[in-house]
Amino acid sequence: MKLNYKRTILVGFAFFLISAFWQAYDAIIPRILTNHFGLPQSWSGIVMSLDNILAVFMLPLFGALSDKSESRLGKRKPFIFFGTVAAVISFVILTLVDNYQLARVSLTSIPEEMAAAGKNDVMIAEVWDKTLELTLANPLPLIIFIGVLLVVLIAMATFRSPAVALMPDVTVKPLRSKGNAIINLMGAAGGVLVLVLGMIFKLSATENKHMELTGYVLCVCAIMLLGFIVFMVAVKEKKWAREMQEDTERLGIDEQSQPVNENKGVKLGKAQLRSLMLILASVALWYVGYNSVTSKYSVYATDILGFSYEGTLIVAQAAAIISYIPVGAVASKIGRKKTILAGIVMLAAAFLVGNFITPTTPSFVMYPVFALAGIGWATINVNSFPMVVELAKAGDVGKYTGYYYTASMSAQIVAPILSGFLYDISMRIFFFSFATLFVALSFVTMLFVKHGDSRPEKQGALESLGADDD
Repeated sequence: MKLNYKRTILVGFAFFLISAFWQAYDAIIPRILTNHFGLPQSWSGIVMSLDNILAVFMLPLFGALSDKSESRLGKRKPFIFFGTVAAVISFVILTLVDNYQLARVSLTSIPEEMAAAGKNDVMIAEVWDKTLELTLANPLPLIIFIGVLLVVLIAMATFRSPAVALMPDVTVKPLRSKGNAIINLMGAAGGVLVLVLGMIFKLSATENKHMELTGYVLCVCAIMLLGFIVFMVAVKEKKWAREMQEDTERLGIDEQSQPVNENKGVKLGKAQLRSLMLILASVALWYVGYNSVTSKYSVYATDILGFSYEGTLIVAQAAAIISYIPVGAVASKIGRKKTILAGIVMLAAAFLVGNFITPTTPSFVMYPVFALAGIGWATINVNSFPMVVELAKAGDVGKYTGYYYTASMSAQIVAPILSGFLYDISMRIFFFSFATLFVALSFVTMLFVKHGDSRPEKQGALESLGADDD
């Protein structure tokens, strides 16, 4: 049984542009909120959770809507088209609002005081307090900023589920872990490009904490539009989805890949439903841990440890890129559940070691830690989404994609808010310990999952499946 790699890569350009956006979002939005507006970590965490609050409602909604929609372009492509265009335009406008706030900040001594603070936590907090006083004296720029931010996030939420659901639409069930590996590989490529862009613009440099970000965001949007154009031109959604259904029926893929016909019938049985709930609980737990790190790492690395955050994140992405395809292959041999459990152990171990890294630790020590985290996250991510959609009946892939993102986004609502309050107590103490705890808890829930796994691949009549590129 062979995956059609060319087809899957082209489908993956939608996730490429999504990941490029979120990499830029996580890099600049928390820095804007703290350095430009002076918000405490707890308030910043609340704002950072807005995308996840919206996603809890919007991702299942638009996933289900795309299941039922039909157009000349297909079910998913119209959502991707309109969502991407709206997101790019509003993202650029967001930076113009930030530029206005920066103009106000530049009229004070705040930039010079921040540069003089260096790694001194007390001095940095004092500068943030002064910035917050300036913001509260005229909160209109912050109000407008959050309003435009909501537009950006709504635009992104309209097409994430349709974009991710497209891979299962065109890939038979036994190959979806491998297919998801390629999709995540494309996402990682988009993220790495944006990280390299951040290094070119020197985002993590101390002297650039109050730099204008319009030029950077314009370059990010250019990367997004590149992926968008390739996707819209090359992907033949309706044709490929029809061929997948024909292959499934012709080869009896459902019966061969699922011992209890889990995709049959309108409702899941009790055992399958229990497994679905446990998978979603696991997704929520590891996302609480993972997102608490990723949403504030640019702040923690630069302001607490004094490290350049781009380098360590590139290492993590590179390790993930190397891992995606082997992880998909391993899952096809030993099963998704065992592979995920191994990934959880690696991610928890990486965060556990991170607890012992201090401002005096050489920065290169962070690289193997983040490499292990990247491999662990790739191992988890490649296999968890296919376990959820494995339980979906035909025609409900978008809905189950929405369930998956409801779990992950609900977790990412909790993560920045709860961790933000703890970080206000001591970011140094709680940054990695919080993440370690929640990732470890996901191991427990995943142990009890009984359904949604894959059987080892069968050879013979299925070997030529997906060999054609057209």
